[in-house]
Amino acid sequence: MRVEETILSGVVIIRPDVFADDRGFLLETYSKERYDGFDPLGHDFVQDNHSRSRRGVLRGLHFQEREPQGKLVRVSRGRVYDVAVDIDPASTTFRRHVAVILDDVDHVQLFIPPGYAHGFCVLSAVADVEYKCTAHYRPDDARGVLWNDPAIAIPWPLDDPTISVADAANPTLDEYHR
Repeated sequence: MRVEETILSGVVIIRPDVFADDRGFLLETYSKERYDGFDPLGHDFVQDNHSRSRRGVLRGLHFQEREPQGKLVRVSRGRVYDVAVDIDPASTTFRRHVAVILDDVDHVQLFIPPGYAHGFCVLSAVADVEYKCTAHYRPDDARGVLWNDPAIAIPWPLDDPTISVADAANPTLDEYHR
């Protein structure tokens, strides 16, 4: 696999080796031994999540406040525009983001360490997003920032996404930090 660093500390793009022939393909989606090599903190994954969404759905930008989750994100079906956002005002990359296309063709993965917000929008008819988490989901700790916060300026590739009521009510990043 090839690991590419990004402008956000610890956020990496992973391009796994895919072995394909006329029968289909095989790839290793996770190996603790191999993946610990790019994660200097050696996060352990404690929960796997699977999300299915239809074209035009935008989920995010989500994070946990007291018990942040790191995520190893991949798409097993479809195509999404996946985003990690630096939400730490003490960081030199505060408000900056990394975006990558994740799909079931190239099998690219995105590792987002704890402390970043995460979101994605669906570009295919349907998408199955699977992600390993470094902390358990805690509904009372779940937070979010507005998906179209102008200070973050994510160039979402959708004009009119379908967004949950909760995500539409999220504060901007500056409002969250007040």
